[in-house]
Amino acid sequence: MLLEVKDVTVHYGSVQAVSDISIAIDEGQIITLIGANGAGKSTTLRTISGLKRATTGSVWFDGQRIDRLAPEKIVRMGIAHVPEGRQVFPDLSVNQNLHTGAYLRKDRQGIARDLEDVHERFPVLKERRNQRAKTLSGGEQQMVAIGRALMSGPRLILMDEPSLGLSPVMVQEVARIIRDINARGVPVILVEQNAELALTLASYGYVLETGRIALEGEANDLHENDHVRHAYLGA
Repeated sequence: MLLEVKDVTVHYGSVQAVSDISIAIDEGQIITLIGANGAGKSTTLRTISGLKRATTGSVWFDGQRIDRLAPEKIVRMGIAHVPEGRQVFPDLSVNQNLHTGAYLRKDRQGIARDLEDVHERFPVLKERRNQRAKTLSGGEQQMVAIGRALMSGPRLILMDEPSLGLSPVMVQEVARIIRDINARGVPVILVEQNAELALTLASYGYVLETGRIALEGEANDLHENDHVRHAYLGA
């Protein structure tokens, strides 16, 4: 497995946010974490990327334990995090935002090549490369956030609610982008409240409820599960 989260429990002060969860992803996969607000989905991603420390358990990436490493070291190893709410730098230009994703890299030619690739994936970002990020639409800012992650040269991308607040047209565009990233060889861990979208994109899923994994399995099987259909798919 490329990444394994093993028996991880996470606290915020005295409050337990995640309890004894284990997930895994291998090369070429898209997996998803679905669940209600407060279920522990974002906390799980933050623990993987080093923004939050696990109370117990461990996280392993490519055979190396990473749950005690600083976030920048985890980025350097190849894990990129697209946070909930996009969190672009509002007063920087689009290209300046994209270049922040490559701040740990030294390979100038590679950075230039990846910037060109991001511009090809997102033509609107090339058109608006000198425009300040705060003037973009929500969908365009999401493209900036994803492009910034790609600029780090990732081996794995964590995406936290990429469709949140977007129009139906932009939701489908984000879905296309995720499929394209994965088709080019980058596995994705996708956190989504839009369970229909998540289970359509992913091959395997985990259902989190009150900080625990309540169900897991092939995405198609979860889509047909009665509990998932009634709780998360509006059936």
